[in-house]
Amino acid sequence: MKKQVALVLSLLFCGVMFAQKMKVVKGDFDFIKGQKEFNVEFVYDNMKIYKDNKTNEEYMTERSAKLEEKSKGKGKAWEKKWIAARELIYAPKFLELMNRYMEKKKKGIVFEEGLADAKYTLLVETVWLYPGYNVGVMRRPAKVSTLLRFVETANRDNVLLEITGKHAPGNSFGGTYSNEDRIGEGYAKTGKTLAGLILKKTKK
Repeated sequence: MKKQVALVLSLLFCGVMFAQKMKVVKGDFDFIKGQKEFNVEFVYDNMKIYKDNKTNEEYMTERSAKLEEKSKGKGKAWEKKWIAARELIYAPKFLELMNRYMEKKKKGIVFEEGLADAKYTLLVETVWLYPGYNVGVMRRPAKVSTLLRFVETANRDNVLLEITGKHAPGNSFGGTYSNEDRIGEGYAKTGKTLAGLILKKTKK
């Protein structure tokens, strides 16, 4: 009996931990029907970090300085890693999970960067990040909040669909000590959740 209760509590905990809220702010999904490809661009210009909403510049300056105090050159190396993670981890994770889920459901839609000829573009704007942490026995997942906008590629002012994605969790149970890897899992979760929403809204 105790084992059954523990299992139920564990499942409930996982459900809460990995839930992500997506909300349609404006527009509908009608334009997606019949499309085979979407251009994707990632935007980080105005993102905030942690509960006190540090700017990216503030966060980088503070963290880099702390790392430099521990070991000369470590802060500068981290700065390069932090920026490079956008192209090496975040964008690939988002696209991989989104396309994998689309392919699994045989929807026939591809989301990729650099598709300048695609009629529509998905702008993935990072609004807020929480890197999480892993210090052995204590772990917290990362969280990623985004603004997802589908716009006409030739006219970016024409927003056809706008969705907010709040607190996508970056799984911390894999044991990674890398903030960037945890955050990357948050982008992967965002891509998968968005794919699921699109499939749900366009299944007819």
